[in-house]
Amino acid sequence: MTALITRDELAKEIEAGSVIVIDALGAEYYAKAHLPGALNLVEEDVESEAPRLIPNKDAAIVTYCSNAACGNSQQVATRLENLGYTNVRKYREGIQDWSEAGLPLVS
Repeated sequence: MTALITRDELAKEIEAGSVIVIDALGAEYYAKAHLPGALNLVEEDVESEAPRLIPNKDAAIVTYCSNAACGNSQQVATRLENLGYTNVRKYREGIQDWSEAGLPLVS
């Protein structure tokens, strides 16, 4: 199972520019709102797009989706790990938690 990251930890890493954030929701959801700096990458595109989006397999990566009930972030994280990415974590609570905490979103 992928390691987890808290909202506060993720906010600090985004502010520091020390993490690649992956929105694992479909493009229509990504277009409506996503975390600052997040890239859109869905499960079926991981093998083809990850090498281009994230060339460094040791980069700090965090995946997220809607909320704890959404499985997309784990599916994308697992595929990244299977491709050899070594520093993948998951923000399990997702964009719902981020938004409810009053943190900024990009649309």
